[in-house]
Amino acid sequence: MMVFSLWKNLKKRLRRNRRPTWSLGTIWFSLLLGGLAAINAGHVLAAPALDEQQSSVIKALEQQQQPLTVQLRRVYLCGEESKPLGRMMNKQVLQLLHGYSNWKAELNEQQGTVNVELHIEDLSEHCKANAYMSVDKKGNLALFDGVPKKEKVVRTFFQLDIHYMESSLPQNKLDELSKGIRISDIDEYNSVLSTFSDYAAQPNQRVMKPTY
Repeated sequence: MMVFSLWKNLKKRLRRNRRPTWSLGTIWFSLLLGGLAAINAGHVLAAPALDEQQSSVIKALEQQQQPLTVQLRRVYLCGEESKPLGRMMNKQVLQLLHGYSNWKAELNEQQGTVNVELHIEDLSEHCKANAYMSVDKKGNLALFDGVPKKEKVVRTFFQLDIHYMESSLPQNKLDELSKGIRISDIDEYNSVLSTFSDYAAQPNQRVMKPTY
């Protein structure tokens, strides 16, 4: 396995004893299709009042008389998914939007289509099966799609203070991070992110809120 340059000296000092695993609870996040073909996202983030653009979409939908083709795009903390919801009347679309506080919709009246985007505080199913947290080549805490040696970074969080970590954390935890910590749900995501925010190079990042 390729070892990042920032960790080469560190790994030479690692003990070859038992290697504990990160034991964190698992909560499965389910997406259910209702009678209107809408989904229950469960962890949709709160949002401020509708802006002018989204208010205009609502007004335009209220005037629609013909069925609309609806496409739903779910944007997660890690990953995204798209799903066609089929044909709906305007009241059904409005009811769908009313069920979520953080949405963005685009209405194409000429084509009779509505694209709805939801931001969800969770991991996509793909990320639940493939995500790892580790350190990228620049020393940032990062989320990877697959094992870190593939270098497929999904998102970068903050620069880590490597020397501070070396003097504060047990060697087995450092070794675990360098190889990649498996992330399979939102609890693990938030727990690992919160733990390592204490070792951010910038002090203000050490109290960061581990959410979307």
